[in-house]
Amino acid sequence: MSMSRTLKSATKVATKRNVLKRFERVEVLKAAGKWKEGDRGRGLPKTKPPV
Repeated sequence: MSMSRTLKSATKVATKRNVLKRFERVEVLKAAGKWKEGDRGRGLPKTKPPV
């Protein structure tokens, strides 16, 4: 029996994700200067992943 394709991909290099987690979005906003310390982490504006 052959191995499933989904299990084989675990050994490959991670693919680029289109969706960022909340802490990643905060990091992008901090780098852009749009985040102030003390801001809430809910209702964040949409951000694109860094290239």
